Amino acid sequence: MKKCQLKKDGSGSLRTFNPIRDKTIFLAVSFILWFSHFIYVSILSPYMESIGGKYTFIGIVLGSYGLMQLLFRLPIGISSDMRKVRKPFLIFGMMVSALSCFIFSVTDHLIWVLVARCLAGIAAATWVVFTVLYSSYFSDSEVHRAMSMISFIVVFAQLLGMGLSGYIVEEWGWHAPFWMGGGIAVIGVILSFFVFEPKDGIERNPIQLKDLTSVVKDPMLLKASSLSILAHSIIFSTMFGFIPAYALHIGFRAADLILVILSFMIPHAVATLYMGNILVPLMGKWGTLKISYLLASVFTFVVPFIHIKDLFYLVQVFNGFSLGIIFPLLLGMSIETIPHVKRATAMGAYQAIYATGIFAGPFFAGILNSRLGITAGFYFTAAIGLLAVILICFWERKNPFRTAVKIRNRLDL
Repeated sequence: MKKCQLKKDGSGSLRTFNPIRDKTIFLAVSFILWFSHFIYVSILSPYMESIGGKYTFIGIVLGSYGLMQLLFRLPIGISSDMRKVRKPFLIFGMMVSALSCFIFSVTDHLIWVLVARCLAGIAAATWVVFTVLYSSYFSDSEVHRAMSMISFIVVFAQLLGMGLSGYIVEEWGWHAPFWMGGGIAVIGVILSFFVFEPKDGIERNPIQLKDLTSVVKDPMLLKASSLSILAHSIIFSTMFGFIPAYALHIGFRAADLILVILSFMIPHAVATLYMGNILVPLMGKWGTLKISYLLASVFTFVVPFIHIKDLFYLVQVFNGFSLGIIFPLLLGMSIETIPHVKRATAMGAYQAIYATGIFAGPFFAGILNSRLGITAGFYFTAAIGLLAVILICFWERKNPFRTAVKIRNRLDL
């Protein structure tokens, strides 16, 4: 654990790093950032329908969240490295998150809805700074545990926010989740000023263009990033996109969405934490990915044929479980062949690349839904899953991962 340190607070006085207090404050701010985004995600597409939004426009709004992350995530990380500070970017992210929620709250105009969601994407892009700052609270041997804890906070915020949104709408109307998200985000802004930034936690050289270029050319990073684009396209076109709207179309009430969300998110979280360690030793990384994408494809394809509530919940269980295996597995594979000194750069590149899927998936699904009906997007998303299976079969046969490891081992010798 990091030794206690002195740092000037907002008043200019020195204060000591307190592990319990400062980690708690940081995790609270992290929770609030994601809670303020996800408290309205499950009702966003039906809300836009209710104010006259067409599926094409809904897809643009949903996709704008990923587009902003694609555009801003890497520049924010590079700027933070160059300035050797994290906290101002963290405060900025919380402020933009609050502004986004309040814009949603005070208008029903579709253009302002788009602006608000774009701002949410910019706020989410600051997450790369959050993770780097939190890891600075720990020694090198404890960083893995730190990332596990902060990942749990993200999943918990998503689960709680999405679970509550349908009930909040049922009780207080469409705008209530936005007001609640904005109010909680203001608390996050206040708390963010008390976040501790250790001086020795920012001694990291800025990302060099030559490092970024060499890292992006890494074969395994490119393959993991490509598959991650497809996985993010699936989840942001379904559970974080059009699944809630489809559920309301087939007779669900807004309050029922909590069960839809729980059916997906609980297996998703369980798979993220545990199942990868069980399946990967049995089937290998490529085999596990192949089965998981195939299951996600099949259970997305059958969504338009389901009208019974209990069966609908069951389909979400399998979808959440399958995608929960994919994401952490790809995260590890993306940096496994990268030298340690370049892994931070690789992670920034990986996060920026997969944001393409957050944009492209719902964007194209929205266009198809607008022209062919809301079920068309699910067929499109199922096809994305099959494309991933085909790519995995091709790459597994070539086995580039094993080759890359052998080459790296030779270089180490």
